[in-house]
Amino acid sequence: MRKSLLSLAIASLMLSGCSLIPEYLQPASPVAQAYPQGPAYGPNESAQVAEAEQGWRQFFHDPALQQLIQTALVNNRDLRVAALNLDAYAAQYRIQRSELFPKVSADGTGVRQRVPGDLSQTGKATTSGQYSATLGVSAYELDLFGRVRSLSEEALQTYFSSEQARRSTQLSLVANVANAYLTLTADQELLRLTQETLKTYEDSLKLTQRSNDVGVASALDLSQARTSVESARVALAQYQRLVAQDRNNLALLLGTSVPDDLVANKPLADDLLEELPAGLPSELLQRRPDILQAEFLLKAANANIGAARAAFFPTISLTANAGSSSADLSNLFKGGSGSWYFSPTISIPIFNAGELKASLDYSKIQKDIRVAQYEKSIQTAFQEVSDGLAARQTYNQQLQAQRDFVTANQDYYRLAERRYRTGIDSNLTFLDAQRSLFSAQQALITDRLAQLTSEVNLYKALGGGWVENTGQKTADPATPGQFSE
Repeated sequence: MRKSLLSLAIASLMLSGCSLIPEYLQPASPVAQAYPQGPAYGPNESAQVAEAEQGWRQFFHDPALQQLIQTALVNNRDLRVAALNLDAYAAQYRIQRSELFPKVSADGTGVRQRVPGDLSQTGKATTSGQYSATLGVSAYELDLFGRVRSLSEEALQTYFSSEQARRSTQLSLVANVANAYLTLTADQELLRLTQETLKTYEDSLKLTQRSNDVGVASALDLSQARTSVESARVALAQYQRLVAQDRNNLALLLGTSVPDDLVANKPLADDLLEELPAGLPSELLQRRPDILQAEFLLKAANANIGAARAAFFPTISLTANAGSSSADLSNLFKGGSGSWYFSPTISIPIFNAGELKASLDYSKIQKDIRVAQYEKSIQTAFQEVSDGLAARQTYNQQLQAQRDFVTANQDYYRLAERRYRTGIDSNLTFLDAQRSLFSAQQALITDRLAQLTSEVNLYKALGGGWVENTGQKTADPATPGQFSE
């Protein structure tokens, strides 16, 4: 038995390097080597690649927003599920990897049996016993053609993809919290603007009411002034609702209640976010976790082809044990009671109605699907970054034009109010100036929100930053319990 075990062990070691996994070749990038250029994208400047990765704390300057993001990273349930999924895939990898090693077990059995006389060969009732204690392995597959190692490699690459899925969830969470905070801030600013405008409209209505009482203003003027007031009240209810819903959305992302001191009424500042450099090379898209996730899944599919190929070859498994057996428990470990059992088995596929060939074809098709998904993730990322660069440049131009438009409307409103109060112009011109100013101020806040949101989305599109990742490490999946919070 010792010679047989030694021979099998030597054969297994000699063939341990055998692998039927195809050589992995990274698919070529299906996008251009640089982002689009033109008036919509601004000047073509070269990005300065730093030595360290830019974190979200450096991008988001607002201390309140930083604290909200930190709270979400601790309490958000989607991120918690992603971390637990990572633990689950690590456990699955350890399960699959364990198949590379024999499972040694110690077993003990004991049987006492009474046979009645009419069933006994001697015609008398007999009582017998049998006891055994063994140590051995059961159905251990000698991985001569790399089937088990291919499955282990597939599980490892799937684990790596789940790590990128967790990163993608975290990146989306940071961006979503930032956008929710910006939206709440903008809606609160719009609510304040509406409250101030409503007060102005009500004052104008009172003035028009007094003018109507003395016969200076017509009933039409009074009706038009009342229309402006009611329109502002409609907008007031709308923004009150939006502010409440914005807080609820932010609370869901945080995973806890929203601290009032962190979302106090304040305008959208100009220095909330770090400015992103232009002219970013498309290779930086390889930092995006969704692209890395797609590539790891492609590698997993590639490894699965090796397992499907190995299924065409014989499978050798080994069952063996050694121990002691005796009819009496007291003699179980005495001399002469030793026993052993050795049972190697080999299974050679001969006819399976094309099942193995179909399995191999399926594995190859799955790899082709993963290639297409990987390429699509790169194309999507390239589009998102290009859209973000275009949005940044054009929003800057639009915001400046909108600020000039608000200034012009403020001048129009002051002149119209002066001419109305001195009786030069009718109430219609004054009301038109009020509405134009209110609309322009609303549009300025909305455009500012859109501009900031586009910057956050560009930050997300770049994979959480805009510099090369020089030292990212992935945790060892063979170490349990290191991902759960």
